[in-house]
Amino acid sequence: MGRSHLRIIALVLAAPLLLVTSSPRASDRALPMRFELRKQGPADACTTDCKLFISASGAITAETPRHFLLFAQNHDLSGATLAIDSDGGSVLGAIALGREIRKLKLATTVGRLVDVPGGKDDGRVSLSTNADCESMCAFVLLGGISRSVPGDARVMVHQIWLGDRREDPTAANYSAEDLVLIQRDIGRLAQYTAEMGATADLLDLAMRIPPWEPMHALTRAELKRTRLTTIEDPETPGPVAASSPPPPPQPSPRVTDGVRATAISEQRWVLVDRSGVATLARRHPLTVEGEEIGSFDLVVACVPGGDGYDVTYIERRHAVDQKPLPELLKAITLRVAGNSASLKVVSSERRTSPDELVTYAAGRVPAMLIGAFTAAGAHSILVKTETPDLVTGIRLGNTGASQNLPRMSASCNKPPGDRADLSRSKTGGLAAAK
Repeated sequence: MGRSHLRIIALVLAAPLLLVTSSPRASDRALPMRFELRKQGPADACTTDCKLFISASGAITAETPRHFLLFAQNHDLSGATLAIDSDGGSVLGAIALGREIRKLKLATTVGRLVDVPGGKDDGRVSLSTNADCESMCAFVLLGGISRSVPGDARVMVHQIWLGDRREDPTAANYSAEDLVLIQRDIGRLAQYTAEMGATADLLDLAMRIPPWEPMHALTRAELKRTRLTTIEDPETPGPVAASSPPPPPQPSPRVTDGVRATAISEQRWVLVDRSGVATLARRHPLTVEGEEIGSFDLVVACVPGGDGYDVTYIERRHAVDQKPLPELLKAITLRVAGNSASLKVVSSERRTSPDELVTYAAGRVPAMLIGAFTAAGAHSILVKTETPDLVTGIRLGNTGASQNLPRMSASCNKPPGDRADLSRSKTGGLAAAK
């Protein structure tokens, strides 16, 4: 089998940082997609109009279309509605599944089936709209001859990416063959989208979101514009009344002389010498829907006695089309799985050459959070920033962190006069500060 057939291309699952499967629903969504035919209930509520539902819950794999075809051959699905609750998965699997759904002239919706309590309605279900249709699931939804997204449900999209490099895409290497595979599948998605009667806006919205940003949740207007919905949800609220006046502007933080950048890497976490102290640092582009608006440095330093870590955030943000520079950053939050920590904005400075806003934030972060992030394996940290009118979320991988954190900790335990020895280590020296 050729190398290209061994690669898995999937839409990047950006929302979770560390996969936690403690709840039954989270566990079900991590498993390959399963199908189940159920009837709506209670019977005395829907009487002769009880709908026939097909539950489609779980991850989309290359085998999912074949499993669905076998399921359809063993059941009468006439007039049924496919209720989807999925994190997405395989590009080619989703396209093939969507085409099978269209051949059977099924309706699709976003939802999950919940058992109706016993009695005469034993075996009946109701449709819960507390469900998500993420990444490639949106293209499966397109297979429906009619499509609806309830007001409580969410459809979320982002770029396709090589599945084995989704945790830290900026640190990974890519060959010409990798690029050919991605472009081929984008072309197939474009053809399929047109075939299903949707607009190119759906693919455009998805391709704007890079793998390090959280997925984009489609608005009601976007669902309609892309033709992901052909039936208006009756529970969708009407026009919203004029909102209350915005709160008065907050005072800017103390302005300083700014912060000079340190020579660090965008590809991996490295040890950096800052004023003779070893720190763990990495740089990353700051984007909004794929449009670069600046960059930030995240720097982790030891705390005497080992009581957590001191984390510094240094951001340089510039204006882009329709996104002017904010007056200040309100908050910076770090999150790994269920653990989070906030950094305090210490200073902010507006520069004119080039036109940019330089922000410095710092805070003490629990050792557990940094330990979970830097542990061996595929882990990420979500860096969230907030301005009065814009929120960004960047998922940063841990390439190089698990190797360099112990080296930094070892240096912290040395007397100050001995710490410079780390720069002469055979495993790699400290980068010099500018």
